Formats: sequence, structure tokens, C-alpha cells
Amino acid sequence: MRVLGIETSCDETSAAVLSGTGDDVSLESLVILSQDVHRIFGGVVPEIASRAHLTAIVPVVERAIADAGGSPIDAIAVTNAPGLVGALLVGVSYAKALAFARKIPAIGVHHMEGHLFATALEHGNAVPPFTALLVSGGHTLLLDVEAWGRYRVLGRTRDDAAGEAFDKVAKLLGLPYPGGPHVERLANVSECGPLRFSRPMLRRDQTPTDPDFYDVSFSGLKTAALNAVKNAGPDLDSQRGAIARAFQDALIDTLVEKTARAVRQYRRSRVVLGGGVACNATLASAMRERLAPRGVEIFAPSARLATDNAAMIARAGLFHLERGERSPLDLNAFATQVIPGLVAA
Repeated sequence: MRVLGIETSCDETSAAVLSGTGDDVSLESLVILSQDVHRIFGGVVPEIASRAHLTAIVPVVERAIADAGGSPIDAIAVTNAPGLVGALLVGVSYAKALAFARKIPAIGVHHMEGHLFATALEHGNAVPPFTALLVSGGHTLLLDVEAWGRYRVLGRTRDDAAGEAFDKVAKLLGLPYPGGPHVERLANVSECGPLRFSRPMLRRDQTPTDPDFYDVSFSGLKTAALNAVKNAGPDLDSQRGAIARAFQDALIDTLVEKTARAVRQYRRSRVVLGGGVACNATLASAMRERLAPRGVEIFAPSARLATDNAAMIARAGLFHLERGERSPLDLNAFATQVIPGLVAA
């Protein structure tokens, strides 16, 4: 089966063509058009994002099909939740119209389920069962993936997502948007010295039955960085690196510990990272340092597949299509939606 994937949940217009069956798939093309205009505003402006998708969707899809050789498409997979509703509607409306015109099925895909499949496109062993840590600008989720389509949500952020925290701290430090790569670069060439931020929601007496055993919270960490910036005052230039390092160390230590707990509790031998923050090499390295001695493999996607992309949507769509699922023509877009296939934790 050859599936056209379409992704427009935020500020990337992306299309991809994928062919194959099950986990034996081939990515024939992938086009990602990022909207750099949002750098001017220090964050994504929803109305601008929607209008940019309208301009880009047709040429991006046509380019993806052409790059794949122009062969017939058997089905279309499109992100319909979660995300910016206006942006999602562009992709959903176009996908439904194209599917109707070509007399082929369409399937709506949950954006975060797509991230679960992304790493397997590059690493053949990144398949269930595994522990998944999905970290992006809008989401932070810790899941146990028993099988494709069977997911346990173990923990999530109670406030800021990890990527959002990176962006906000970067802004406090006077670094460009998006902030994650800039904070990481600065942190990796700096020492925090005596500066240390508390690891949020980590206590030695926590047990798996505690509601905060897997959950994370980064609002307090962001406030700690803000206070450090204020205390630095006119000396911020000399303290910027230390603050970046202290912030990143605290955030990564928290994510690694929460993931290690899930690995131990569910006895998994694989950890899969996904989402934009999975590009953070320091995070992947810390995961390997902590878990590799226990025989746990860590899989992280390349930057191209960690960002929002249509390849992962096509792959998740293929899974659902092979199970006989189809979306009706009244498929809609939703800002929030529970990830499908949840089982009790």
C-alpha cells in the first residue's frame, strides 16, 4: 500500500509518501516546509500559521508525490488532532478533497501517535514493546507501548511542556526562537558552578501508586531560571551559560529519572524518544548513560523525523488502514484529543 501523509498541526507544512506493509516500509519522499516568519514574534502565531499552510499545501503535496515518482496513491493519512485548529483544518480539508477526487480512503491520525512511529522509520528495532518519551513544544508524555495501537499513558506534564520550557528560558536569556537548540549549545559549553535548580516532582519516597510518580512539572523550574536571571542583574552576560546549564541539567535529570521508573516498572528493554526535544543530544546521551548498563537500548530519531513531519503520519495511517479503519468525509480537526488505543495503566 502507498500512503500519502499530510501534516499541518503547527508551523510545518509537510507531505510524504510511504509504501509497504506492517513494519516493512519504505519512505519514498518527505517534504517539510518550515515557517520561519514566527521567529520574528518569538513564538507561533496561529493565524499566520494557518494562512501559510493555505499557500504551501498544494505545492508541498505535489512535490512529495513527484519525488516519489508520481505512482498512484492508495490512501491518504492526515493529522486531525491535536494542534492549532486553523492549521489542522487546512490539512484535513485538503486531504478529504483529494481523497474524494481520487476515490481513495482517508484516515485521520493523532499527532502524538505519529511521533511514536517516527523513530521506527530509521531504526528497525524501535518497535513495541517499549517505553516512549514524547517531548515537544506542546506535549510531554511518558507511555508504555505494549503493541502498536495499545498504549498506556503513565505520565504527562501538569503545566509547561518540555519544549515550551526551553523556549521560555531561552527568551529569558536573550536567545533566539526556537530556544531548545540555543539553550543546549550554550549549556554544553558552560558549567553551572554552585548554581543548581531543584528537580521538580522528584522525591525518594515516591511509589508507582503516587499520582506524581511519572508526571512532570516545569513551571517551577522556569520560575527558578527567571529568578536567577533577575539575581544576575547587570552580570547576566557572565551568568547566562551557568543558568542555561543548571536549567538543562534539571530538566533532563527529571525526564531520565521518570523514564527509568517506567522501564523498571514495566520491564522494557527499549526506550524510544520522539518529538522536537528528542533532537537534544544531551537528553539521548543521558538516557544511554543511565539505562544502557541495564541492557536497555535507546532510540532517538534524526532531527528531520523528530520535528513535525508527514512521514510519521503516513506510517501511523498505514497501521490503521491495514486494520480496515477509514475516516468519513465529516472528519474534523480538534485542538485536543485523547490518543487512541489507550489501555489501563
